[in-house]
Amino acid sequence: MAGLDPENWDALRALGHRMLDEMLDNVQTVASGPVWQPMPPAVRQEFRDAELPVQETSLTALYEQFAQSVVPYATGNRHPRFMGWVHGGGTAQGMLAELLAAGLNANLGGRDHAPIEVERMVIRWAATMLGFPETATGVLVTGSSMANFIAVITASRAVPGGLDMRSAGLAGRKLVGYAAQTAHGCIARAFDMAGLGTQALRRVPVDADFRMDLAALRRMVAEDRAAGLEPFVVVGTAGTVDTGSVDPLAALADFAEAETLWFHVDGAFGAMARLSPEHAPALTGMERANSIAFDFHKWAQTPYDAGCILVREEGRQAAAFAQSLAYLSREDRGLAAGAPWFCDLGPDLSRGFRALKVWFTLASFGTERLGQMVSHCCAVAQHLAARVQATPCLELLAPVTLNIVCFRVVAPCVDEDRLNGELVKDLHESGVAAPSTTIVHGKRAIRAAIVNHRTIDADVDLMLETLLKLAEKRLGHTLERQAAVVKNVLSSG
Repeated sequence: MAGLDPENWDALRALGHRMLDEMLDNVQTVASGPVWQPMPPAVRQEFRDAELPVQETSLTALYEQFAQSVVPYATGNRHPRFMGWVHGGGTAQGMLAELLAAGLNANLGGRDHAPIEVERMVIRWAATMLGFPETATGVLVTGSSMANFIAVITASRAVPGGLDMRSAGLAGRKLVGYAAQTAHGCIARAFDMAGLGTQALRRVPVDADFRMDLAALRRMVAEDRAAGLEPFVVVGTAGTVDTGSVDPLAALADFAEAETLWFHVDGAFGAMARLSPEHAPALTGMERANSIAFDFHKWAQTPYDAGCILVREEGRQAAAFAQSLAYLSREDRGLAAGAPWFCDLGPDLSRGFRALKVWFTLASFGTERLGQMVSHCCAVAQHLAARVQATPCLELLAPVTLNIVCFRVVAPCVDEDRLNGELVKDLHESGVAAPSTTIVHGKRAIRAAIVNHRTIDADVDLMLETLLKLAEKRLGHTLERQAAVVKNVLSSG
């Protein structure tokens, strides 16, 4: 039986060049099309009715189906007016790195080969960027959800007698941890997957700026210890998912040190603000953490997926995850050399070459230019916030710490929560912009996260102009007129 290589390499090469050119054209002109458009029912049904292929399909036919039925209906996060969730916009350099990595098809679980050294280099660079020692360990993973899970496991094994839990389980240990009410849901999921239970994660109240209340944390830890529980970790957030706020990281580092607690920082997107001289001071204290989780595929613009976990003290990760198995024996030379392996630092044995696109991204642009991009995103967010505050029928719902703006349309005498939710869907279907929604102070907010390196002031201006037109269309009259009517009624009553 013949292998799976093409019979005609020249034909494949020509098609490959066509694919590359057309995708580069698509990236280059992405801003000229809609941010998002729904899949037509007929296109969706194509995939739902497709049967498992038994016979061959030509690569040309597959590519044409991709171009017609996938590309036009993608998420839209490459577009400069995608503002709904914290998704990076990607780069052409990263796209090309993905092509090279797929061609090499390396497994980075371990062994002695060049891709492993690339990942070691990238981890060392990440440690330097975030203020960790070069001896820190780390591993590239799918995203911050997995990175935070690895951190929780590592922290739980760092408690006295914690390594016994690898074989005996919790065995009656009553471990509890702490994170702000604004922390990402993946922290609770990490406690769930680690076998600790979501109730073991204490949700600490926040202050008016949506930052963890240190006095409340201190009280909760003392109460749990008095009740016979075992506090082991405090999770600070650098850039909360709702508002982009940053917990008081330096104070949390002091508290964790005084209380002998593991200090972990979830810096999914906000950690990259350290590259911006203007915004780095907001993250002071993060460099003192025991571990940091963050994503290169968010503000660093690396193509999905590329998360990272860093652990300050060498050996802690390996103690939590390393296995000794005969079929994975490490040798002093040959391909099975090169210990420690990355499979010793997390749950994955089979791992792709994520490090190549991270290397190409960091080296192509440099940390100085990436820091400038972070500053630019934050400046666009401030521009949007100023526009919101200058518009009578709009209300800013939270301070803008970094790059996330939460606001709403104010329309008295209507269900404002429903109105703002419907307006976001209207915006999506218009193709003009794609913000998301969240709840702030009990109110449904329109949430604009400025993460894409392509986004400029004109993009948020167009989003606001379209939003107001859609609002007036729904209300049947101008927002200013409705606000004036209500004001007159209230003043006369």
